Amino acid sequence: MKKFSDEIIRFFQSQGCVIVSTIDRHGFPHSSCKGIVQINADGRIFLLDVYRAKTQDNLKANPHVSITAVDEHKFRGYCLKGKAEMFSDAQLTEEILKSWETRLTSRVTHRLLKNLKEEKGHPRHPELSLPKPKYLIVVEVEEVVDLTPAHLKEKGK
Repeated sequence: MKKFSDEIIRFFQSQGCVIVSTIDRHGFPHSSCKGIVQINADGRIFLLDVYRAKTQDNLKANPHVSITAVDEHKFRGYCLKGKAEMFSDAQLTEEILKSWETRLTSRVTHRLLKNLKEEKGHPRHPELSLPKPKYLIVVEVEEVVDLTPAHLKEKGK
C-alpha cells in the first residue's frame, strides 16, 4: 500500500466529489462520481456508493480502480490507482455514516454560499435528494500519479 502525504490528504478532503473509474466485463472503462468519506495516511480511501449499478458490477468482476480529482483553478490533480474491496450497507459503521452526513452538509453549505455570492449553480440542492448509501468501497492505493505538469510543480516537492 502507498502512504499518502499530508498534501494529498488535504487535496482529496477538499474535493466535493471524485471520478472513480472501473473496467466493465467488455474491457471498457466506466467512470462515475463518488463522494469521499475518509482518506487515511496509510493509503486507504473510503467511498460510499448510493447506487447499486455499474460500479458495483465492475468491482465484483475486477477490483482494479482509479480515483481522479483535479483542481482546475490551481491546475493540479492526482490519480490514485489500487484495488477496491466492497462492504455491504450492513457493515457501514456509525462513524462512516456520520462522516458521510458531515461531508454532505459541507457540500450543501458550500453550494448555498456560492449561490448567495450569485455564482448560480444547480437551482436545488441535489445532495439532499441522494438515496441512503448502499455499500462502502475501500481502496488500498498502490500508486499515486501527480497530474500536475512537471514545469508547474513547486521546487522541493
